Amino acid sequence: MDQPSDDSGLLILADGTRFTGRLFGADAIAQGELVFTTGMCGYQESLTDPSFAGQVLTFTWPLLGNYGIIPGISESSGVHPRGVVCRQMMGDPDHRDSIGSIHDLLAAHGVPGIQGVDTRAITRRVREHGTLLCVFGPQSMEKEMERALSSMKPPDLDDLVESVTLEKPVLINPGAHDGGGKNLPRLAVLDCGIKHNILRELSKRFEVVWCPASLSFDEIMAEWRPDALFASNGPGDPAHPGSATTARNTLARAVREDMPVMGICLGHQLMGLAAGLRTYKLRYGHRGANQPVLDLVTGKVDITSQNHGFAVEDPERGMLAPHPSGACSESGENTLEADFEVRHVNANDRTVEGLDLVGKPAFTVQFHPEACPGPHDASPLFDRFAEIVEDHLSGDPQAAIIGGGGS
Repeated sequence: MDQPSDDSGLLILADGTRFTGRLFGADAIAQGELVFTTGMCGYQESLTDPSFAGQVLTFTWPLLGNYGIIPGISESSGVHPRGVVCRQMMGDPDHRDSIGSIHDLLAAHGVPGIQGVDTRAITRRVREHGTLLCVFGPQSMEKEMERALSSMKPPDLDDLVESVTLEKPVLINPGAHDGGGKNLPRLAVLDCGIKHNILRELSKRFEVVWCPASLSFDEIMAEWRPDALFASNGPGDPAHPGSATTARNTLARAVREDMPVMGICLGHQLMGLAAGLRTYKLRYGHRGANQPVLDLVTGKVDITSQNHGFAVEDPERGMLAPHPSGACSESGENTLEADFEVRHVNANDRTVEGLDLVGKPAFTVQFHPEACPGPHDASPLFDRFAEIVEDHLSGDPQAAIIGGGGS
């Protein structure tokens, strides 16, 4: 394992606040939106989560990398934050399966890190004042970093979904069948920045066609003829006019065609926009593995894994816990030809965490039922979707319809 340079580093926030530390990872300057995650473990999964594209990720847990890098648990093939901030990075990890350190992983993917900074102070600042742009790198390059920060544009203006989606559709488990030999329904998955464990969970229940976010509904149907559609998590502003909007149009068309649909995270936000609701930037987002979510139908509370900086407005209470910038989408029309009900809310700030479409076999959730990292309380939602698809294909549409206090 290579050792970090341990050179003196400087982190500069857009409000002028400065933090000094020591550099590790790639020899580069990091620029992006400063956010934090509260997970105590699961750093490898977080670093490889495409939803962190465009962001500088601060870990609130003080020790990072103690069990190294483990083969087979990454959530994508890349490292997606533009930079990593931590209190202490473990340069000599201790785990029988480890193949390297956090420093090795970041260096291999061209991502810089800084340690030895006051992450508690950073977290308080972001929590109180909202996420903000930042830059960090060698202390000797302070002037260059100041110039870079002054000209930096928010990463939400970029088509981040296009930067993380796959290029061509792939049938990842052809001929998939259940234990009795029955062919599984075919599911088209719109990859807006999907995590690998979502694909694993879906592949247990469906024959999965992994599709680029930019693939239209007509293109998907012409080549693959799926029985249902899934819209994944992903980075950036859900109202961006690029690939996210293409995915939203595909999702809305599937709903209008009475196709079973499920969305997670960004997929949930795209459904909200298609339903005529606004999306907006949260003050500091929900990033971690301990977010309590209330199911308004069952009264059950699940502890969930989450990673998002935008939310769907509440149809009655509007935008809750908004960012000081006031960033939000424009009001739009309901293009689903269906009404909706808020099914899940965050027990901390009451933001919308899930929608059911009334009279349609479709629902979305803001949180991550696949976990990785985090609790598996909400994993039965994948079974719920599989049952909806089976009921829909059985010729009993009433069994598949959601809403009005249903399942």
